Amino acid sequence: MDKFEKLTGIAAPMPLVNIDTDMIIPKVFLKTIKRSGLGVNLFDEMRYDRQGNEISDFVLNQPQYRETEILVAGDNFGCGSSREHAPWALKDFGIKAIISTSFADIFYNNCFKNGLLPIKLPQEAVDVLMKDAEKGSNARMIVDLEAQTVTTSDGESFSFEIDPFKKHCLLEGLDDIGLSMEKAPAIDAFEAQAAQARPWV
Repeated sequence: MDKFEKLTGIAAPMPLVNIDTDMIIPKVFLKTIKRSGLGVNLFDEMRYDRQGNEISDFVLNQPQYRETEILVAGDNFGCGSSREHAPWALKDFGIKAIISTSFADIFYNNCFKNGLLPIKLPQEAVDVLMKDAEKGSNARMIVDLEAQTVTTSDGESFSFEIDPFKKHCLLEGLDDIGLSMEKAPAIDAFEAQAAQARPWV
């Protein structure tokens, strides 16, 4: 998993509330267990018509938002079923941070396990960031995980809270496997000792 330290990127406004995981990645695309290749189907039913053509007024289809790395979203983002494909699809598209007033718990935790940073901020802050995102590709936000701040293109900054352990994992690029590998020397020592003590096992 890549380290997340500081991100300067285009933010897309998605003011809809209750964007659920089926909207993020419809169930028809859940047959794969690969983490890559799902970005093309991110928000599939909102991005494409029934013939597979792009819907021009959907935000991520607009030229200024095609390189979006930050989403500024409405309340209760990621609700619905607990599919890990949702953060996979967002990450594969290029999204690295999502800002909202609230997230569904399972989605929120799945984001950290997949290198995404979900940021909770008060409604007043999200309103300011949403307006800044509406400026398009000329307005780039800065997300600084170490400092725990989000800064608008005009220099207005907002602080956010994050669990210290989750912050550590993102800064160091550690998923569940990476965390286990940090303990590799201790695991090896334990196994060697166990093999000596119980050679019949």
